[in-house]
Amino acid sequence: MKLDSSATLPKPTVLSPSHAGLWWGLVGVVAFSFTMPFTRVVVEGGGISPLFVGSARAVVAALLAAVALALTKQRPPRGIQWGRLAVVAGGVVVGFPILTSFALTTAPASHGAVVIALLPAATAVTAVLRGHERPPKSFWIMAIVGSIAAVVFAALQGGGLDGLTWSDLLLFGAVIAAAIGYAEGGLLARELGAWQTVSWALVLAAPLMIVLVGISVAWQPPTGTTTEWAAFAYLGVVSMFLGFFAWYRGLAIGPMVRVSQVQLVQPVLSICWAALFLHERLTWPTVLGGIAVIACAGVAVRARRRSAPGVR
Repeated sequence: MKLDSSATLPKPTVLSPSHAGLWWGLVGVVAFSFTMPFTRVVVEGGGISPLFVGSARAVVAALLAAVALALTKQRPPRGIQWGRLAVVAGGVVVGFPILTSFALTTAPASHGAVVIALLPAATAVTAVLRGHERPPKSFWIMAIVGSIAAVVFAALQGGGLDGLTWSDLLLFGAVIAAAIGYAEGGLLARELGAWQTVSWALVLAAPLMIVLVGISVAWQPPTGTTTEWAAFAYLGVVSMFLGFFAWYRGLAIGPMVRVSQVQLVQPVLSICWAALFLHERLTWPTVLGGIAVIACAGVAVRARRRSAPGVR
């Protein structure tokens, strides 16, 4: 759908299958891969509260979204689409950013990648339940192997799994929230368009996020360094807005279960950025593990899906 289009398709339509969905998904994953380390940069100094980070970044993105929707004169969603947008907003605008912001006040970015590595598998399961896609057994085998490899890879980098912590529970919640938001957003993007879907979700969640920003400022006025504010700007403009243009575009082209597996490379990238920006430890076993994760992702996305009724 073109940027200046205001048309709303009446029914979900799977776009023509090609490798375009995978490439768009990869662009989104690269954009998202900076989210964990940059969130850690913002919250570890203590001058900017996690509630402010999780809510204010959504307000920044909502302002950009409102401008884009107004300038291109987009037709508002109709009927049940608002309810579905609320699901998207609850998952990727409210749930994931706030839960990860609080989790990363105590957990290093590399440890966060241990749990977030489960997101591709969670998204694939949600896509099957919600979108009725039916991938073959070979896909599920490689998706499971890839998830295990991603967790082991991230655990090696983060020093292992020393028991369940409160931050782990928050990260698990973030995975569930994001998986639901991704699957529903991917379906809606076939009707509203990729950037329109995330834009309307941001606008819908804006009143709540503005209230949360007010509460966070009253609780702790934000004071950060130039580096921390620069990282926050990335979270608001790219992680919450521009990155979803590519990600939802890829999911809309689909199949979602295949495109979701591109995200297996996200923990690899995130830990590399954590080593670069946060000086977290990077070893050769970790590098080799990262290569194994990427190989699993490649095999998973190449698995041919079995056709399902109503999906072409």
